[in-house]
Amino acid sequence: MAKVPAAYQAARGSILDVDRDFYARLTNPAGRERVEALTVPIRDGRAWKVPAGHVLRLSTLEGPQVGDFNLWSLHNPRERFWASRTRQLQRAHVSTFDRLWSTLPYLRPMATIIDDTLAGYGVDGSGVDAEGGRIHDLLGTRCDPYVNRLLTGEDFDHHCHSNLVRAVAPFGLTEFDVHDVLNVFQCTGLNDDDQYFMKACPAKEGDYLELFAEIDLLCALSCCPGGDLSVDLWGPNARDPLETCHPIGVEVFCLDASLLQGWQPPEPSPYAGGHGQRGPAIDWAAEKRELAAQHTRR
Repeated sequence: MAKVPAAYQAARGSILDVDRDFYARLTNPAGRERVEALTVPIRDGRAWKVPAGHVLRLSTLEGPQVGDFNLWSLHNPRERFWASRTRQLQRAHVSTFDRLWSTLPYLRPMATIIDDTLAGYGVDGSGVDAEGGRIHDLLGTRCDPYVNRLLTGEDFDHHCHSNLVRAVAPFGLTEFDVHDVLNVFQCTGLNDDDQYFMKACPAKEGDYLELFAEIDLLCALSCCPGGDLSVDLWGPNARDPLETCHPIGVEVFCLDASLLQGWQPPEPSPYAGGHGQRGPAIDWAAEKRELAAQHTRR
């Protein structure tokens, strides 16, 4: 990959400058109590709540399986996970100490990844991927029946989009609330033609991803009907990958209050500029001249 500096870089002390010592402490099993557990069945979806200050663990229970993950602010579903901005602020495949960011006008961390048993895959010597694949993908989005109809001419009601639609319906949300996802446990990348590819999931039974809820969350997860993605879903070699499908486990943990000392849920973005819709017009030419003068004085 090109050794070019990232466009979005954290200033010291900003909300992007994560306190790694704090989040690392939250992984201590002695400081937590499990308060909820459920299983997302194969080719189905489930939704659940995670209070701020709690830890969420997603686990591969019986073998490799990818899942499509959505998040909303529990009290205001207009604030929801923003995959593309998270990709810019963090990276295209997220792992430990990366944050999942919400949409405008809120733009705050909804959750922070604190543990990932697949953190080294495709990065260090313990799991180099020959094709450059990485785990926990923000490059693509959920499979859906509309694309499937385009590619195959057939209808199928258990794509991840549909699974998420059914999962959130009891919470008063609809298809319009389902949004671009974090593909947990999914191995993806870009090929030499800059096209999106998916590979077989390298997760094994018992692998997990843990997230710390920064705000009160409504979460939903679909167990992808493609299972571990070792079987082509479209194209000349496509077939039903049912035998590769496994459930995903969900656990929610309450943390000891001592671990959370000094932590506060992040506030929405304080921007109050009004997008230039009030007040005098800005003289951009004058601004440009002033910036040039400042550069000359340096």
